[in-house]
Amino acid sequence: MPCGVVVEPGVFRLETRELPVRAPDGWVLVDIEAVGICGTDYHIFDGKHPFLEYPRVIGHELSGRVAMSAQDWTAGELVVINPYFSCGECRACRKGKPNCCSNIEVLGVHRDGGLCSRIAVPAQNLYRATGLSEIQAAMVEFLAIGAHAVRRAGPVRGERVLVTGAGPIGLGVALFARLEEAEVHLLDLSEARLAQAKEKFGFEDVHLAGSDLLSGPLSDGFDVVFDATGNVRAIEAGFPLLAHGSRYVLVSVVKEQISFEDPEFHKRETQIIGSRNATRQDFETVMKAIKDGSVDTDALCSRKIPFADFQNTFGDLASDRETLIKAVVTL
Repeated sequence: MPCGVVVEPGVFRLETRELPVRAPDGWVLVDIEAVGICGTDYHIFDGKHPFLEYPRVIGHELSGRVAMSAQDWTAGELVVINPYFSCGECRACRKGKPNCCSNIEVLGVHRDGGLCSRIAVPAQNLYRATGLSEIQAAMVEFLAIGAHAVRRAGPVRGERVLVTGAGPIGLGVALFARLEEAEVHLLDLSEARLAQAKEKFGFEDVHLAGSDLLSGPLSDGFDVVFDATGNVRAIEAGFPLLAHGSRYVLVSVVKEQISFEDPEFHKRETQIIGSRNATRQDFETVMKAIKDGSVDTDALCSRKIPFADFQNTFGDLASDRETLIKAVVTL
């Protein structure tokens, strides 16, 4: 079968590997239908991902159809794949937090991913995608990251929320914060991204980085700030924007150390909250929102690319993502 492999930073190609025909006990073979391409994949291509060894088959935003009936699954069923493989035994898993398992293996990061014809997946990592299209099902995972971040923040209804970074993950956070009836503001370096957030998704409170946010009605800051930039300077710049009694949710991952002024942090009694991956609850929240029309996946999907064309497209996508929200590869 063909597999999409980042061989080393800046080098992507299709390689032929053996098609799996058997799955271990408790696992299910899935024929991949669609693969969302996200910031993680671009970071892998750029050599900026902190948890990765090359070469790597990428792809973790996955939809597929059960290849062979197994467990409680019937051949042909459309599924969403949870790409976070947990051990089930560590302290985090025992506490019901498999998304931050001590021994986690993420498809397309710690182990080869799903940009290929078929993979084997633990049965517990499959969710029925009834009522969704193949493309919609491939978009659930990245939205689940945003839904999880909002849930990590605690109740946000009626609170003033700032999402820094209006890329795909930031938009997901903003959409689910709005569904929870927060007052949502977006901050980004790109006028084009902010215009897109306003025109496609109806976010009125958008701010260009460098503007004075702490003036007028916003002078006392934000109750919750979500960082979805993947930029250490942007994360550090978020601390002064926090209101007293606020929460700072770090959704993005950076390699560098993050520093802040401790007196300012303490006098605000700020909480810093890490948000990693997502859980079944978040996947189900997203699937419900897509089905009931609360989230417009057509607006989120910028490009659909046949797998055969992706090798000649990936580099261009990685170098110019200002208005690209989500590219989906179809198999």
